[in-house]
Amino acid sequence: MTLRNLARTLTPLGWLAVIGAGVLLVTVIGRGVGLRWDPFDLQQRRLETVQARAIQAETDVEARRLEAAARVQQAVRLETHQRQILAVERATVAAVTQARSAPDANDPLDPVRAGRLRAHDRELCRFAADLYGCAAASGPG
Repeated sequence: MTLRNLARTLTPLGWLAVIGAGVLLVTVIGRGVGLRWDPFDLQQRRLETVQARAIQAETDVEARRLEAAARVQQAVRLETHQRQILAVERATVAAVTQARSAPDANDPLDPVRAGRLRAHDRELCRFAADLYGCAAASGPG
């Protein structure tokens, strides 16, 4: 069969199928050799979107890493603080017990010494008025 006979035997629908097959063949071969046709630059947009997501993911990972490190540091500080509180409580209980069981615990204080202790107490309350047992902001005495 010659080309002329083939041209006569194909209907318009047949020609459309031949042209479609040719375009498909050229596209497949072109893709195989690495040719890309992207008239709307969709590949670049997808690449930018993926890169933005990757940057966001890296930022999130770094934030989570910093949060975890801060949580560990906070736990260490809290543990240290709790140990200090327990040590102060133990020392306070020991001091109170020792003071109450002292042989002169019930003897009245010398008025001069009592005044000096009150002055020291007022001075401490002036520095840290929010402490338990301190009177409301009193002037320097």
